[in-house]
Amino acid sequence: MAWIQLQIPADPDTADQLEDLLMELGAQAVSMEDGADQPLYEPDPGTTPLWQQTRVTGLFDSEADIDQLCSMLRDVWHQQTQQTLPEIGVTLVEDKDWERAWMDDFKPLRFGKRLWIVPSWHDVPDPEAANLMLDPGLAFGTGTHPTTALCLEWLDAQEVTGKQVIDYGCGSGILGLAALMLGADHVIGVDTDPQALEASRDNARRNGIDDVHLDVYLPEQEPDTRSDIMLANILARPLIGLAPHLASRVKPGGHLVLSGILSSQAREVMDAYEPWFTMDEPVAREDWIRLTGRRNSE
Repeated sequence: MAWIQLQIPADPDTADQLEDLLMELGAQAVSMEDGADQPLYEPDPGTTPLWQQTRVTGLFDSEADIDQLCSMLRDVWHQQTQQTLPEIGVTLVEDKDWERAWMDDFKPLRFGKRLWIVPSWHDVPDPEAANLMLDPGLAFGTGTHPTTALCLEWLDAQEVTGKQVIDYGCGSGILGLAALMLGADHVIGVDTDPQALEASRDNARRNGIDDVHLDVYLPEQEPDTRSDIMLANILARPLIGLAPHLASRVKPGGHLVLSGILSSQAREVMDAYEPWFTMDEPVAREDWIRLTGRRNSE
């Protein structure tokens, strides 16, 4: 059996509404994809990641009257929004196991020498390695963003055994949990979203990590604890504003690892942290960088 795909460009304000409309008109499935090859940060657990340019795709039975369907779609959209629907792309696609095809897109990914991120349905590629099992839909969208990869590679290259780690802006917990899999003793995860904290806990348990090794907090509940390693993969502007606070949470001689920063923002972020840290040269990947430093003695 063949299928018809209707593909429509949208933005974050209209994508969910368009998804609902496609389902109301009989779509068998609706998906959202990046419409402009735009990097996407780790999405909040339980939410659909939305890019600034999102392509919404509805899958319909090939026997559907596509001309009538497109006409109805345009009319209802105009009634609901008073706007003209963007051009609808129509594609005939072969029958296939859609869920299996989606799962096949995700493969285990290696970071450095010891660390693997493995989709939860895959066998581990190296039983002797540090294998972190995660659901790609929650952990890193449709692929590992360069900012996350840079942090994971840094962790893999360090001796983290017995270390105390803070993962600030922990999301689904990928960085802090990777540190634990590599031998860290304890991680504090901090995030503004309670769902992110719950996801971090769930992912820890999925990987057999005992609750005693991970504590998670909202920022206002964060304890006054100092770490050997501070990880913060967020955005440049929040990182600049958080510099005094994050610095206060790192022991003298401790490591700072910052990402989520564009190359053009590196100097400004480094300037914000240099009162407390001896900063290393930035490490770049594509348009993104990782900043690291060591906490000065007090």
